[in-house]
Amino acid sequence: MLVHRNWVRFVIALALSGAAFAQDIPMFTKDFPPEEFAARRTKVFDAIGSSVAILQGAGTPEGYVRFRQFNEFYYLCGVEIPNAYLLLDGISKRTTLFLPRRNSRRELGEGKLLSFEDAEQVKPLTGIEDVSAVDLMAEALIGYARREAIPALYTPLQPQEGSAMSRDLALRVPADLTADPWDGRPTRQQRFIELLRLRLPQFAMKDLSPVIDELRVIKSSRELDMIRKATKLASLAIAESMRSTKPGMTEHELDGLAKLIFYRNGAQGDAYYSLIASGPNAMFPHYNAGKRKMDSGELLLMDYAPDYGYYMADVTRMWPVNGRWNESQKQLYGFYVAAYEAMLRAIRPGVPVTELQKQIRTKMEALAADTKWLKPEYEKAAKTFINGAVGRPGSLGHYVGLATHDVGKRAEVLKPGMVFTIEPALVVPEEKIYIRLEDMIVITESGAEVLSDSLPRSMDAIEKLMKEDGLLKRYPKAW
Repeated sequence: MLVHRNWVRFVIALALSGAAFAQDIPMFTKDFPPEEFAARRTKVFDAIGSSVAILQGAGTPEGYVRFRQFNEFYYLCGVEIPNAYLLLDGISKRTTLFLPRRNSRRELGEGKLLSFEDAEQVKPLTGIEDVSAVDLMAEALIGYARREAIPALYTPLQPQEGSAMSRDLALRVPADLTADPWDGRPTRQQRFIELLRLRLPQFAMKDLSPVIDELRVIKSSRELDMIRKATKLASLAIAESMRSTKPGMTEHELDGLAKLIFYRNGAQGDAYYSLIASGPNAMFPHYNAGKRKMDSGELLLMDYAPDYGYYMADVTRMWPVNGRWNESQKQLYGFYVAAYEAMLRAIRPGVPVTELQKQIRTKMEALAADTKWLKPEYEKAAKTFINGAVGRPGSLGHYVGLATHDVGKRAEVLKPGMVFTIEPALVVPEEKIYIRLEDMIVITESGAEVLSDSLPRSMDAIEKLMKEDGLLKRYPKAW
């Protein structure tokens, strides 16, 4: 015991003295070079002029949870350190990264983290010109407040996106906190904005969110590479789930199977919770409980994708639980997939979205007219589906990128570098039937690339794949 205590004291002494331990912990992202982050910051400088912008990074996670940076913060610097801040000086065009001071005892347990004491290492690593300590940030901001030439202080006013987070859900958090009479506290971001206004009343506060949102709409080649990898993993996971599906399984078994494929291939988390819905559960578009056993004769919907290096995918497929389409399913799904393919084939750059919608509607209406419907309810559902798919002016789907429902104004004309999905739904409420597919689409200079095209959509291809031996069929549940 004495030897053990002396050894512990020795190790702690080394840590507290700043000695470095051999470890394989990446200090900075390898997915993007510093130059790409610098180019993004240059565009922010162009937008804010001679103003100053400040971003708050994500805080220390609660519990045994791996840290994940906010999307907005990562987009501008790639730094993955809790409790960091980023200051962009529009006059000097220089960036300052504020980092916490070293916590040697924490590093002893978790490994090396970049801190203020590593300033000279951080600068070449990240390409950021200046590094300071978080506790010195107030002094720096007050220095700007003394200058009369600073017209505004920019900071994101829209909720920042963390793990498995899109803005639509991020907006729900403060609303729920406010609605709870026994809570009502501000979010960490709201408190930061409140402190900026309280301590720096000299500045006019402006929203940085629209500036970053606009930049995120067009993806770079490296961003597209990350999105391709996320889409590939989603496709592999859903394909393996098709092979493994059989009546009597529980929905959450496919969630576990997909996670195996995601994490084994380097995903850092979920893009969103798995939407695996059998039978009537599919009627709820965001059903995620995963508790139901699947019955023969039902359809199964699976909508699930990973977070791969901060970039998301969003892919959905449906298939019969028993591996065979019945007559009603053949008609409804057959019409749906034909109409859906017509949408995919129509998408191209340089054409107003409203014009694309008109072309798609014409093809869908022709398909519906040529179908001899088994039931009047099916024909009614088809007409409702067509109106839902192309009835909203200027809307085909949603962007995907750093968030599953990515930010940015709805495009009037599709441009190269845009990434989005289409996911129209056909619903027969009388029989609790819900059919939906979703694919990842990249707009190119000459057309559209469907990143998830390798994942079967046709009935024959799905039945063929389901006859193969799935992983879960070889490895049964423990109980």
